Amino acid sequence: MNYQNFNAKTIDSWCDSGWEWGKSITHEEYENAKKGKWNVLLTPTKYVPHEWFGELRGKNLLGLASGGGQQIPIFSALGACCTVLDYSTAQCDSERLLADKEGYEVNVVQADMSKALPFDDETFDIIFHPVSNCYVEEVKPIFKECYRILKKGGILLCGLANGFGYIFDETECNIKYKLPFNPLKDPVAYEDSIKNDWGITFSHTIEEQIGGQLEAGFVLTNIYEDTSGSGMLHEYNVPTYIATRSIK
Repeated sequence: MNYQNFNAKTIDSWCDSGWEWGKSITHEEYENAKKGKWNVLLTPTKYVPHEWFGELRGKNLLGLASGGGQQIPIFSALGACCTVLDYSTAQCDSERLLADKEGYEVNVVQADMSKALPFDDETFDIIFHPVSNCYVEEVKPIFKECYRILKKGGILLCGLANGFGYIFDETECNIKYKLPFNPLKDPVAYEDSIKNDWGITFSHTIEEQIGGQLEAGFVLTNIYEDTSGSGMLHEYNVPTYIATRSIK
C-alpha cells in the first residue's frame, strides 16, 4: 500500500469529523497575535517559548506538515512570510480559507514531506515542524532536507514523539506492542491501526530523531518534554513527546 496516500486521506476524514489538530484559529486569536498576544504548540500541551523564535517579522518561515490554520496564521500576523507544506487536502484548504478571510498571503504547497522538499537550498530562516514525523517510516531524510533548505543560522523547531506511548493498548494500562512500532512490518499493529482508524504511524527513537538532526549538521540548543494531554500516561505525568530547537 502507499501508506502516505492512505494517511493523507485518513487525516482528511479526521478533519471532517472535527479533529482537534484540524481546527483553525479564530478571528479573535488572529487579531490578538497581531497585538503580540499569542502562543503555538509543537507538542500537545506545552507552548513553545517565544524566545525560541527570535524576531519573526520579515523572516521566511516554513510550516512543515503544519497545515490546518493553527500556527501559520499566527506567524503571518507576526509579520513572517509564510509557506506551509502538508499532504492533507483538508489541512491545505483550511490554510487558504483562513488566509482569504483574514487578508494575508500564504504559500500553500500540497506535498509529501517524506520526498525531496520542493524548495531551493537556503530558502528559509525558520522551519516549524510540529508532531508529524510519526506518519513517516524513515525520518532522517527529513532532517537532511530541512538542513538543505534552511539558511545558515536558520532555526529548526520540531515536535517529536519519543515512542514510549506505542507499547500500550488503548487503555494505556497494558503493554501490547513491541518497539519499533511499524504496521508495515507487524501484522497485528497493521490490523489494529486500520480497525481503530489510527492511520499508519511509526515509533521513532531519540537516536533517529535528535541524532538524525545532529547527523544532518544541526546544533541542538534547547529541548523540553511534554505529555499527550489525555489518557493514563498523561494523568501520571509520563512524558511521551519532546520539542527541540536546533540551529544550522
